[in-house]
Amino acid sequence: MSKLLARLSDAAKSAVYAAPHVEDILEATRGSDLRVARIDLGGAAGKDALLGRIAAALEFPAWFGGNWDALEDCLADLSWSKAGGHVLLFEHATGLSAADRQTLTEILGAAAAHWRGKNRAFFAVFIGAATGLPELYRPRK
Repeated sequence: MSKLLARLSDAAKSAVYAAPHVEDILEATRGSDLRVARIDLGGAAGKDALLGRIAAALEFPAWFGGNWDALEDCLADLSWSKAGGHVLLFEHATGLSAADRQTLTEILGAAAAHWRGKNRAFFAVFIGAATGLPELYRPRK
C-alpha cells in the first residue's frame, strides 16, 4: 500500500485538502475500496450549477433538495454508497465565488468530521488551485 493510499484510507485524517494534480490520487486509489468522485467545476456558474455537479458525481438520491442544507444532509448520509470511504476531487474550482467556495469548504469539513467520528474515510481535495488549504501530499520531485 502506498503512503498516499494509506493516508486516504485513514479515517482519522479525513478533512478538506489541496493537491497539485489528480493523477497521483487516481493511481493510489485504483483497486481500493475507496470511491473516488471527480467533480469538474469548470464553468459552473453559481450555486445551482455547483450543487448539480456534486449531486451528479456522487449519484445523490432523488430527494436531494438542491440547496446547501441538502448537500450537508446527503454528505452526512451516503447510505446508498457501499464504499469503504470517499475521496471527492474538485477540479477547476477557481471560478467559484468566494462565498460559494467558503460555504462548500465548510460543509465538506463538517462532512469529513462526521465521517471521521464514524471511522470512515472522507476526503475532499481541491486540485490545482491555490486555496489556503493544507496539502494532501507533497509531490515527488
